[in-house]
Amino acid sequence: MPEPGGAAVSSKLVLEYDGSDFAGWARQPGERTVQAELERALAVALRLPLEPVPVTVAGRTDRGVHAWGQVASYVGEPASVLSLNALLPRDVAVLSCEPAPAGFDARRDALSRTYCYRILARRTRSAHERGRALFWPQRIDLDALDACAAALIGTHDFTAFTPTETDHVRFERDVFAASWRPRGDILEFWIEADSFLRQMNRVLVGTMLEVAGGRRSVADFAGLLHGRARADAGATAAPHGLYLAGVRYG
Repeated sequence: MPEPGGAAVSSKLVLEYDGSDFAGWARQPGERTVQAELERALAVALRLPLEPVPVTVAGRTDRGVHAWGQVASYVGEPASVLSLNALLPRDVAVLSCEPAPAGFDARRDALSRTYCYRILARRTRSAHERGRALFWPQRIDLDALDACAAALIGTHDFTAFTPTETDHVRFERDVFAASWRPRGDILEFWIEADSFLRQMNRVLVGTMLEVAGGRRSVADFAGLLHGRARADAGATAAPHGLYLAGVRYG
């Protein structure tokens, strides 16, 4: 609905989801996706014709990746959070839906995104953390992980940390913060950057775990941040340990 003067009304929506049974965020033919579920629910909640309400998202998550603070925007009045949650499946929950400045774009207007990767660092598996954290019973050198995280801060070329077949044309990213945080048996990797390449965080974690296990050096890891080939970096960590934690705006 346009505002006085013709400007379109925009809304900002914050949501969380369990990505285990989704083929990722983005709508795909024949696949169950978060975007498809949300757009369908919005159309019903806003009492619009039975067509999806197009949404723009701050960060497109891959198959199996979770979110604690995903942000989406759409043109239209805010929908009732209660109504949306009644219409959405149990693995998606809307946390808020509020008016936004005219023209607000969840992706374009974001200043940074923050992700968290969770690792269960103990000898025995957990029934409760299954599908929520990567089980890692192997040796972990925390000092080496801290050194890797420190090396990430700043502007670097992350070509080594994204698949070779890619639509990306810019591989430099500005990393504002990166750290490893022990929380009992859970070891969390937190990173904030202007934006991320596809699978970047998962390859970073997989490569850092190789450093933590003594299979490569911190210096070798740091050398990957200068545009080396994907084959030079480590394995891609499983998606179920990764969470989009939040998005920062001005």
